[in-house]
Amino acid sequence: MTVYAIQPGRGFQQAAAVLGEGFDGFLVRDGWGVYRQFGKAVHQTCLAHLLRRCREMIEVGGIHRAQFPGAVHSVLQSSLRLRNRRDQGQISAHGLAVARGQLEARLDRVLRKRTRSPANRRLANHLVRERDAVFTFLYCPGLEATNWRAEQAPARRGGHPQGMGRKSHCVRSTHPKYLTQHPADLSSAEPARLTAVGKLTVFAPTPGSGSDSSTPPFTLNKYQKSSSLAVSS
Repeated sequence: MTVYAIQPGRGFQQAAAVLGEGFDGFLVRDGWGVYRQFGKAVHQTCLAHLLRRCREMIEVGGIHRAQFPGAVHSVLQSSLRLRNRRDQGQISAHGLAVARGQLEARLDRVLRKRTRSPANRRLANHLVRERDAVFTFLYCPGLEATNWRAEQAPARRGGHPQGMGRKSHCVRSTHPKYLTQHPADLSSAEPARLTAVGKLTVFAPTPGSGSDSSTPPFTLNKYQKSSSLAVSS
C-alpha cells in the first residue's frame, strides 16, 4: 500500500505524524537532522550517501583537500567489506568484534584530524553528529547499511507523483526476529507493504532484523526493537 500526503512542511512534526514521536525501531536514513530527533530509535546512517559525498569531494578537492574525504571513503568501504565477510561466514564472532573495533578507531582518528577546508570541516562535523549511527549494521546482521530499497521504491512505481516537492522521505521496516537471517534469504521474502507520506515510504516486515551475539550488553536492548526503518531524501 502506498499513501501520498501533501503536508505543510517536512520537519519532525510531519515525520512524527507517521512514525509517532516515540518510535523505537531501526531507522536507516540519510543525514537529514530531523531524523535524529527520534531519540528512542536505533539509527543507521546511509553509507551510500556518505560514499557519494566523499567521491564528489575527492573529484573537485585537489591533492590536499581530497585527503580527508579519501580517508573517510576508505573506512566506509572497509566496513562494507567486513559486512560481506560476516554475511558469507568468513569471519568468527570474535574476529568481527575485533575488526569492528578497529574500524571505529580508524574513523575516530580520521575525525580528530584538523582541516582548513570548509567542505572538509562540514563533512567532519556531519560525521561527528552521525558517529553513533555509522556502524550499526555491523552490530545487527540483516540491517542494511544503505537505504537503497527505500530510494528505489518511487522509481519502481512510476516516479514521484506530480505536485510533490523534491524532498522524499523513505522508510523501510523490518521485524527484528528476522535480523539474524542471511541477506540472501530476503529474495524469497513475502513482498513488503508500502506506505508513503509526502513522500514517506514505509516498508513493513520483510525477513531480516535483530542483533548478533557480539552486540555489547549495554546496547543489546536498544538494538532489539520491534521494527526497522530506512529513511532517505
